[in-house]
Amino acid sequence: MKKNYLLFVALFFVTIVTTAQNYFEDFPVNADPKTVGEKLSKRFLESKHQLYFDKGIHYAEVCTWYGALRFAELTNNQELIKQLRNRFELLFHIEKDLLPPPIHVDQNMFGCLPLRLYSITGDQRYLDLGLPYADSQWILPDNANEEERKWHEKGYSWQTRLWIDDMYMITIVQSEAHNITGDAKYMDRAAKEMVLYLDELQHPNGLFYHAPDVPFYWGRGDGWMAVGMTELLFNLPQNDPHRERILNGYLLMMHNLKKYINKDGLWNQLIDDPESWTETSGSAMFAYAMIVGVKNGWLDKEEFAPVARRAWLSLCNYINDKNDLTEVCIGTGKKNSKQYYLDRPRIAGDFHGQAPILWCAHALLDK
Repeated sequence: MKKNYLLFVALFFVTIVTTAQNYFEDFPVNADPKTVGEKLSKRFLESKHQLYFDKGIHYAEVCTWYGALRFAELTNNQELIKQLRNRFELLFHIEKDLLPPPIHVDQNMFGCLPLRLYSITGDQRYLDLGLPYADSQWILPDNANEEERKWHEKGYSWQTRLWIDDMYMITIVQSEAHNITGDAKYMDRAAKEMVLYLDELQHPNGLFYHAPDVPFYWGRGDGWMAVGMTELLFNLPQNDPHRERILNGYLLMMHNLKKYINKDGLWNQLIDDPESWTETSGSAMFAYAMIVGVKNGWLDKEEFAPVARRAWLSLCNYINDKNDLTEVCIGTGKKNSKQYYLDRPRIAGDFHGQAPILWCAHALLDK
């Protein structure tokens, strides 16, 4: 009897320890990352294009498409890859007018998508289409204005504007270009740009105003910085001279984000305002940054994995029966008005929210 009791106690503690270590496994059915990724990928394929005014496919759709593609690649879902390629194939002919012109940071990030497709398929058409989007971010156009010329002369992208959204848009296309070509200039560009934004915009509390003249910590805006730093750290060589500065900025943000977790285990529309509402797209971006950080050893597992797990579980509860993430702030330009951010409409199924959920699903499954 005593022997059986001791065995029971030993198994009990083993179970506790194992559960504590498997923060990113053993999810309930509604939060299984493979299932969630498949459902949201299917939902994406059912969706119509989202256009950026009259200038091509919107960056939020690109982010979602890119997330579904990475998920399909990781899970070796060849049928999903085929369907995602079929959607893209139309852009080579009958939907060619939907290709974004390389005239703005939001449009140029489109290049990450064909570059990723090239890395999967080796189809030269994808490379020929995608690489100019990365290159043209550093090629000053003839009609550039004075501010654009100023940034170019300093060695930064002429598309620099010091909006925090930029730090995903620029880094993701430059990282993909580097991964394909092996040319160090692409990573150097992105890293140097990130250091500029960190030095100019990050506050001692680790957070970022939407822009220098807009003193509000908008959730999704800060989310773009979080995922931008995450992608760079994942892709930057260990000996890159900018790596330490970017890692320090990332760690400062991650540690301070813990202070602002709300009752849902997520973050608010205005991160430091407890009276504002839970906003899911920014929350998903923070969760992604933490999942990748834990898995790559940048963040302490016991400190951050429970936070990321709780956020993922809560986010999955915000996915409705149509596989749309709810409580997503609509597209938002900067404005120096707190009420403006508090009053932004909340919608379901917006690509700004669908994308980071797919990124999280990929990150949770990635070994």
